[in-house]
This record gives sequence, structure tokens and C-alpha cells, in this order.
Amino acid sequence: MKTQIITTDFSAAAALIRAGELVAVPTETVYGLAGNGLDVNAVEQIYEVKGRPSVKPLSLMVPGPEAMDAVCVDVPQAAYALAEAFWPGPLTIVLPAAAAVPEIVRAGGTTVGLRCPDHPATLELLRQAKVPFAAPSANPSGAPSPRTAEDVLHYFDGKIAAVVDGGPCGIGTESTIVDLSRTPYRILRPGALPEEEVWDALVQRMRIVGVTGGTGCGKTTFLSALERQGALVLDCDEVYHQLLESSDALLSEIEARFPGTVADGALQRKVLGEIVFHDPAALADLNAITHRYITRELCRRLRDHARAGGASAAIDAIALIESGLAELCDVIVGVTAPREARIERLILREGVTRAYAESRIDAQKPNSWFREHCDRIIENNNTLEAFEKQSEIVSMEVLQ
Repeated sequence: MKTQIITTDFSAAAALIRAGELVAVPTETVYGLAGNGLDVNAVEQIYEVKGRPSVKPLSLMVPGPEAMDAVCVDVPQAAYALAEAFWPGPLTIVLPAAAAVPEIVRAGGTTVGLRCPDHPATLELLRQAKVPFAAPSANPSGAPSPRTAEDVLHYFDGKIAAVVDGGPCGIGTESTIVDLSRTPYRILRPGALPEEEVWDALVQRMRIVGVTGGTGCGKTTFLSALERQGALVLDCDEVYHQLLESSDALLSEIEARFPGTVADGALQRKVLGEIVFHDPAALADLNAITHRYITRELCRRLRDHARAGGASAAIDAIALIESGLAELCDVIVGVTAPREARIERLILREGVTRAYAESRIDAQKPNSWFREHCDRIIENNNTLEAFEKQSEIVSMEVLQ
């Protein structure tokens, strides 16, 4: 058999694949050895030509996310989100396989990897062939992956029907493989796409609600309603105190800026307070340090939530807007309440004096500030039962 070199006649290449032949195709990473992924005989040829162990499954090349439902079942929204972010591109998404996918492709398993190559020639070939391609890299198992049509011919001249010569492949590194068939999602093979970019893409498509408001307004009630809707609730005060217990880097940076405020691995809060609370510039420096660490930790937790299949989250912070954390959020909800009600709640909750409660609340921003800066206001100016009902309604609305 003479191996054809095809440059523009994609209809001829498509006909070969539909007939059960093997055709090497270019991608943005390396050349792949393509056959009809729904044809058992064609797939058997791929294993034979490559010398690939039969226990190793094959992925399928598809023209876009619309093909997911044809070859997979129980497709999570995360798969469509990643396809929107990175397809065409060097990401293989593993999903539960539909019955149409032959057992030999799955190597006896229950999942299949899908890949949408970022190369115009192969995308056009997929559209014309109208079948998914089983297409591992076009090299004998264990040999270097081919980046040119000449590399493929060096390996398989006379052993496959054709090579679509699309020029040199740009990246030369195989695709990243992410398993979305179960939670937590995981990277099966690092590749051309960095792992952090994969999880960040899921976070960017997560619905994130920012919640802010002064002490005693009732944010906890509203946050509980969001949590019942499946949102991950992140309390920035809690995160900060946990970081003070766990982050040597944070403490070191505070000590470097404010010498004498860290002793025996613990922050001396009173000492630090005496420095910053009467010096706006020092307080700004402290906030810049803490906000950076808090933001980094929030992003880490959001990535973990996305990997667990989470689709929504809430970030709770009094200084949500001033700190820049609002930039992580899709919508900002301000919770407000009358001054007297807040004072009474604070006295009851913390056992403080009325004078202390008044001074603490009066030092915070007024309700008018939150009305001006938030996308949505929920007013806690009635009974607890009424506020709980209102919280349930608003939580469903803002998470849509």
C-alpha cells in the first residue's frame, strides 16, 4: 500500500476514513493517527499499526461540543464550560461513554476522552467524515510524537492510507487530559494546557455572589439560604483567622512590615492594632498584605469547589467592595437593617455594652453606602420569619 499525501482534498481523506482506512491528521500539538472511532475494525488497525497495548483506551476527536451528547451520557455542565473555554484546543475531556462507543475504544472501561483539535484541516475533515476519529499520536508506542507529515511517513509510510499534510504542529506537546466522569474532577495527564487554567476556567463560569453589609444586619441568615441552594459560603473573616494559624508566609510578611507584631509564630493583635488603627497609611499596608493572601486562598477554595462539581459560591466580607474581592463576583448583594435593630442584635449576640455596640456600628458604613454600591439590596427590617422567606427568594434569584 502506498501512503497518499493529501493537502487540500479533504473529501478524499474523509472517504478513506469512512471506508475504515487510517489517515494521519495534524493538530495544534502533534499529528494523530485517525480512524473511524465507531468502526471496530478501524480501531483494531490503530492498535496494530502503533503497537499500542490493548489495555490503553483511545480518545475520540470531535468537531465541537455538540458531539458530546452523541457519544457520551450524563455530561456535566463543567464539560460544556471547558469546551467553550478551550475547544478547539489541547484539552481532552473524559466523560461517561454512550453505548455507541465500541468497547475496544474504551479498552473495556466505561469512559471516553473527547478532543477537538485546533487545526482547520482536521476540523474540516471531521465535518466531512461525519464520524468521530479515534486518533492517538501518529507514532509507534514509545517513539517521539510526530510534529510533521514527514515524521509520520518515517514511521508509517506504506502502513496507512494517507497523511493530511497541514504543516508543522505548533506546540509539540500532547493535550492535557481532564477526567470529568466523576467528582472530584482530576487531571489524568499534564500536557499543553496548564492544570491551573483548567480549574480557573470552571471558576470563571461559576456563579459567585458577593455578600456584604454591616455588623448585625443579618448576613448569616441570607448566607444560610445561599448554602441551602448549593453555594459554597466563604467567610473572609474566618479565612483570615485560619491563615493566621496556618500561613507562615503571611505572618512573615506582616512581621517584615510591622516589626515586633509576631512572636513565637503568633500574631500579637493588640500590638498590631496600636500601630495601624491610628495610622491610615499603615492600615492600608496591612490591608494590602492580608487581602492578597485572602484572595489567593479564596481562589484555591473556589478551584477545589469547582473540581467537586460545585457551580455556585458566596463570598462574605464587610469590605468586599473596598478590598477588590467584588471583582471575583457576578453580583453583589448588600444586607441592611435599621440601626437600633443592629445594636440590639450585637448586644444579645456578643454580650457587649450598648455604648460599645453603638460605637462599633457607627464606625461602619451607613445603609445608604451599600444601596449605592451593591447590585441588589435585601432589607432586614421585619420579623425573622419574614427575613428568612425573603432570603430564600433572593438566594434563588441571584444564583440563577
